[in-house]
Amino acid sequence: MFDSIYASTVTAAQFFLMAAAALISGFLYAWIMSFRIRSTPRFFFVTAILPFVIAAVVTFVKGNIGAGVAIGGGVFGLIRFRSAQGSSDELAAILITMGSGIAFGMGYLGYGVVILLGMAFIYALVSSLPIFEHKNRAPEMTLRITIPESLDYTDVFDDTFSHYLKSVEKAGVKTTGMGSMFRLSFKIQMKDPSEEKAFIDELRTKNGNLEIAVLPYQEETQL
Repeated sequence: MFDSIYASTVTAAQFFLMAAAALISGFLYAWIMSFRIRSTPRFFFVTAILPFVIAAVVTFVKGNIGAGVAIGGGVFGLIRFRSAQGSSDELAAILITMGSGIAFGMGYLGYGVVILLGMAFIYALVSSLPIFEHKNRAPEMTLRITIPESLDYTDVFDDTFSHYLKSVEKAGVKTTGMGSMFRLSFKIQMKDPSEEKAFIDELRTKNGNLEIAVLPYQEETQL
């Protein structure tokens, strides 16, 4: 079961057996992952057939596994995430299918099935457990403050930040309102999340009651 079905040459029967194993386990894998990952139905359909696609490429470039991986997985990744940034869950799902596709392409059907379905169950189990959630740690947030151009923002908020924030890091400055205002962005952690309203109210007294936003932190946040 865990030996390669391929000999020196690949017969049609062996190829179609590999295709059946890759597609069946691929659709089971995508179905299981659809319970834990939020994405489009089309993404899960492509994820389901990706193990077979990579396996087919590896099969026909058997002398060069690197070329098979680059063609079967790298090209797909570029197409999928060139126009839309993929989530970490989607990237993990693709990496798992690439690993199983290589196993299927080398004829190791048992290993390919174990990689796909085993990782699907492990992923579903681990993602349902709060093992990486630390309730005593304040979440990282993005703070955006709009100020008039006449306000010197160098240290005007320092005392407020030191009182309410555990950590603060400037993320950028952008002009807005035809250059009549500035929009400041910070990466912050509150000392006490329950004091968020008091924190915003104090900032409003310093920025002339202009727009203030506190949002979940993203690595690439637009100003």
